[in-house]
Amino acid sequence: MYLPRAFAERDLDALDRMAGRDRFITLVTVRDGEPTVSHLPVLYRRQGERVELIGHWARPNPQATHAGPALAIFHGPHAYVSPGWYPDKEDAARVPTWNYAVAHLRGTLSTFEDDASLAEVVDGLSIEFEATVGGDWRFESGRDEFRRQLRGIIGFRFVADDIALKFKLSQNHPMPNREAVAARLEAQSREASRDTAALMRERMNEPTGD
Repeated sequence: MYLPRAFAERDLDALDRMAGRDRFITLVTVRDGEPTVSHLPVLYRRQGERVELIGHWARPNPQATHAGPALAIFHGPHAYVSPGWYPDKEDAARVPTWNYAVAHLRGTLSTFEDDASLAEVVDGLSIEFEATVGGDWRFESGRDEFRRQLRGIIGFRFVADDIALKFKLSQNHPMPNREAVAARLEAQSREASRDTAALMRERMNEPTGD
């Protein structure tokens, strides 16, 4: 990932917040020179510098036979930025751009297929995500029909070896431009635009970079 110094985020608390907002990742693996991509919900676990993701594939997914190097991507909020919003637009050659937050985690995948571990990850995912929609569905491992469905999935654990966080939030602009962009994004109807503005506000006191 192209990561200019001005946009590099080093605080893993920022990754925690990104994962808390959206734990639906893009998982990329390569075999025989060909990339395979899956889009998956995961359980997110961090202890200090150690970050672990846990999830599962459908058994027919070609990626489900992969163990080894992988790239997991968390997507944060993003928004279009018009050059017409900048107070200095008449004095500088300003162009359209996009503000966004993203995390690239490089690491190692391992797989598991035992019923106990599969049931634990399915139940863990249901507990986390049912709460977000006001539901209460649970995986009942004691029910034969539920246990049979475990045969259709393969579980994975991903442990990150390297984490790159990119928060491109107009840090390379003078503060009046940053303030103006945040205000315009806050006024948008799109939730992701307002969330992008909130990230910008969090970083308004940081120094500008190259």
